[in-house]
Amino acid sequence: MASDLVLYSYWRSSAAFRVRIALNLKGLRYETRAVHLVRDGGEQHSPAYAALNPQELVPTLVDGDRVLTQSLAIVEYLDETHPEPPLLPKDPAGRARVRALAQLVACDIHPIGNLRVLQEIGKAFGADDEQKSAWMRHWVAMGLQAFEATLVNGKETGRYCHGDTPGLADLCLVPQVYNARRWKVPLGDYPTILRIDAACAALDAFHRAMPEQQPDAPSPGA
Repeated sequence: MASDLVLYSYWRSSAAFRVRIALNLKGLRYETRAVHLVRDGGEQHSPAYAALNPQELVPTLVDGDRVLTQSLAIVEYLDETHPEPPLLPKDPAGRARVRALAQLVACDIHPIGNLRVLQEIGKAFGADDEQKSAWMRHWVAMGLQAFEATLVNGKETGRYCHGDTPGLADLCLVPQVYNARRWKVPLGDYPTILRIDAACAALDAFHRAMPEQQPDAPSPGA
């Protein structure tokens, strides 16, 4: 039986990773349609996909006749249409804190190191792979430092970013930690982040959302 939910995704996209975690936490079935961000100049630039998502980015979630873009908007849509388990606290202050943590990743760290930004750095300024990696490590480390301080200073921090159930902040943090490891960012200065990342990794919803678990992930050694 086909699912009404279709996720246009790329296995290593951290934005798509966030949405996969949310879908799994909600227990929602969905169909994955892979959009390869590199092959043939990037399948996201094809006319068919651009008609679906004019930004030519992933993820895109199709729910029946609704087309949804932007990972945080998609996650909040899922939280409002499938409220259990909730991904945001009930109180306004708690929601503001969780959204701030999520946006620290999604709005401040992630866009600076997005694929198209790295491509433009190489094209416009001649940056080589090592210079691109250094750029990534700088901005990721700066963002994680702020995230760690927010967690340490917040009495609301529990087993997860906010309390003892995973939510919006966690599903943004985990993909960013994955990227940090990919770019070889030293993580020893972020013990609270590492503790929360490990707690999330023990949950099936996060494990099944991992890049290597996706149908479009390359086979080991490929």
